[in-house]
Amino acid sequence: MGTNFDLATIAYDASTWILPVLIAITFHEAAHGFVAWQLGDDTAYERGRVTFNPLRHVDLWGTIIVPGLLLLSPAPFVFGWAKPVPVAFHRLRRPRRGMVLVAAAGPAINLALAFVSAILLGVAAWFPTQVETWLTLNLVHSVLINLLLAVFNMLPLPPLDGGRVAVGLLPKFLALPLARLDRYGLLIVIGGLFLLPMVGDALGVDLNVFDWLIWRPVQMLLPFFWALGGIG
Repeated sequence: MGTNFDLATIAYDASTWILPVLIAITFHEAAHGFVAWQLGDDTAYERGRVTFNPLRHVDLWGTIIVPGLLLLSPAPFVFGWAKPVPVAFHRLRRPRRGMVLVAAAGPAINLALAFVSAILLGVAAWFPTQVETWLTLNLVHSVLINLLLAVFNMLPLPPLDGGRVAVGLLPKFLALPLARLDRYGLLIVIGGLFLLPMVGDALGVDLNVFDWLIWRPVQMLLPFFWALGGIG
């Protein structure tokens, strides 16, 4: 009985996270491809990436294996990524401006999803109690996930969206050195999120980059979204 209850609880909890995660990453990646397509590059469209089918955006390692391992570990947060949408920036009608708009589209759609999810929290009360509870958890998790994705992706480091926005906006003498970090960006992010806190723990120093750069900005935004949903 205990095992069945635990499995049922785990399955229920998972069901309140899976849908928000899939919607968040699907809309994020599709938004990149759609804006690129509208601005002159049909690479993502031709490869079937301008779609709301989550299977087209799921990355085996980034979306399933790495987050799954982190969930099973004592890690303080879950980290993952979707399959990057292919964009040929040189094919955009105005490449630098287009790069900014394409990159910003992902975080922008996540903010929009967080906004819509917060508004829909008021609708959840119309449903029977059990449905209301499940729907409310999905919507609360949707707000959290989309805000986390928006803030994380706007960090000004390529290949994150914020890095591409910065490269497109900065003068060339600053943009070019930043753009060269693209190939090392993911390693820098992983090192900053995982290795620095471990070093900090060993030295007795707070080096929790996730808390400083991502979670605290999210906490600043949350009261606005909770107010939209009528949550005190």
